[in-house]
Amino acid sequence: MKRFFVTVIIFTAFICFSALCIGADVIENKEATAYILMEPETQTVLDEKNSNMRLNAGFLSKLMSVLLVAERINSGELQMDEILTASDDVKNTKGAVIWLEQGDKMSVDELLKSVIVGNANDAMTVLAQRVSGDVQTFVMDMNARAFDLGLRNTRFVSPYGYYSTEEYSSAYDIAVICSELYKYSFLTEYFSIWRDFVKDGKVELVNENKLSAKYSLHIGFKASHSAESGYCIAEGGRNDSGNTFIAVSLGNDTEDDAYKSIKSLLKQGFSNYNVTLTMFPDEMLMPLNVMNGTESAVEIHIYEQGKAVVPRNNGDLITKVVIPGYINAPVYIGQPIGCAAFYSGDTLVYEADIVTSEAVPALDLKYVLIAMLTKLHE
Repeated sequence: MKRFFVTVIIFTAFICFSALCIGADVIENKEATAYILMEPETQTVLDEKNSNMRLNAGFLSKLMSVLLVAERINSGELQMDEILTASDDVKNTKGAVIWLEQGDKMSVDELLKSVIVGNANDAMTVLAQRVSGDVQTFVMDMNARAFDLGLRNTRFVSPYGYYSTEEYSSAYDIAVICSELYKYSFLTEYFSIWRDFVKDGKVELVNENKLSAKYSLHIGFKASHSAESGYCIAEGGRNDSGNTFIAVSLGNDTEDDAYKSIKSLLKQGFSNYNVTLTMFPDEMLMPLNVMNGTESAVEIHIYEQGKAVVPRNNGDLITKVVIPGYINAPVYIGQPIGCAAFYSGDTLVYEADIVTSEAVPALDLKYVLIAMLTKLHE
């Protein structure tokens, strides 16, 4: 009986890390009801407190509204210079507005700026109607997108973030939404505006997120406060080394508490962690033996390498490769045959399939006869 062998290769990748600290390694207390620190590309959670607790996140829920608009812009369905006309529904919006009236015309660019910087709900109405046809359908699209992203502790009832006992989210879910927003670099310019004007300079916009003006590593996202939700902030920062972290802090009693919480979390990220490529060389993988095939072996490679978040002091990634001793033909291109697991210490930080690089047909009578005749004529 044929035996099945498993080969395990352990490879230590010595990778030089560098990071720019944004302060001392001392981490201040974080007094928020819930908070999270996340790396956006891998969505690795590095610190958290009550991160899945369902809370009212105030106007941070508008980040999902912005995400839906950004996705339409990215797909080409919506153009920045497209001019939209305000419907009669803008008169029903409350809270922050730019005083739009029925028939007013504004570009998507200015409407989006008004929403991100000025929190303008009438501008949000115009964008929601353009994206989904009407506000109610837009809310359904918000919830559908949340479901697609796996956000099981989020429910929206409006595009605006008005307080409702039926609307909730969590620090984790907000961080995931920010991770999606981070993919669209064209949004960074809007998130970085502290003060600007729209409607031919007649309406001033002032960003409630003070970090947009005062935090040098700022890339987004939003600050909010209300009597019901307290002070809430979602903030992203990126340093000169390209390391990026997202912090969300919900339910703070004061504005100072909220900013202390966010700064403490981001300081923790930049001081204590690095983001690195896995970078296992395919040359370390020997060809895999093939049984009953037209070739005796097949080349293999890691299907997709990625990024991992590791503590700064760990230094080395250990890669454990698990592959069989052989594979039976037929073999197909891209056929999964094993896996590569990347560890930082004892912690699994990334895992990828190992696949075949080429096809190997199975032996058949025609192939055997041709091979025999070829050999006889040599």
